[in-house]
Amino acid sequence: MNRWSHLQMLQRGGHISDLRRQVVFEMVPSVKFAGAARARPAIRYIADFVYLEKGIEVIEDVKGVETPEFKIKRHLMKALLGLDVTVVKK
Repeated sequence: MNRWSHLQMLQRGGHISDLRRQVVFEMVPSVKFAGAARARPAIRYIADFVYLEKGIEVIEDVKGVETPEFKIKRHLMKALLGLDVTVVKK
């Protein structure tokens, strides 16, 4: 059973609520440097799943391997937004 199906089953059973996929978090807004033609895009993290468990928001990412980019974004989510990202291994 894949993770989405498992989470849907938990939601149907009333164990979690407000289940969503591919939720975007903006960690750093876009910026335009002096002399630049265009603004640099915002830095975003896209969570695989977000849901409420016992009234607490859970941000979840399913990973086989934690890439260097993911490790940085997970760190920024905590440092800048105060949000924990739970890693679920495949």
